[in-house]
Amino acid sequence: QVQLVESGGGLVQPGGSLRLSCAASGSILTIYGMGWYRQAPGKQRDVVATITRGGSTHYADSVKGRFTISRDNAQNTVYLQMDSLKPEDTAVYYCNADILPKQLSTRINAWGQGTQVTVSS
Repeated sequence: QVQLVESGGGLVQPGGSLRLSCAASGSILTIYGMGWYRQAPGKQRDVVATITRGGSTHYADSVKGRFTISRDNAQNTVYLQMDSLKPEDTAVYYCNADILPKQLSTRINAWGQGTQVTVSS
């Protein structure tokens, strides 16, 4: 089975930085798009940033200029560098990936378990 595991969340002061990582493992042939989403209590899950296999990136307006998404295809890993963090960035952050498994011709969309990011003084 394909698994996505996030790491790097925690508590940080306003203006601080965190780096999130998400590693995919299992019976994987190819990973296409990857991305980060976040969900605050009582709100819907929203896209934060996405990246194609070729490295094309897109960001939510609320994080442009502060967050950077990147990936390492050889390691099946996606990262989110978060700088100049604000209290409104507080949420559970989820990794997402569009994956073609080995021995299958159909893509699957996988989610990680989520990692808590709290920005507070």
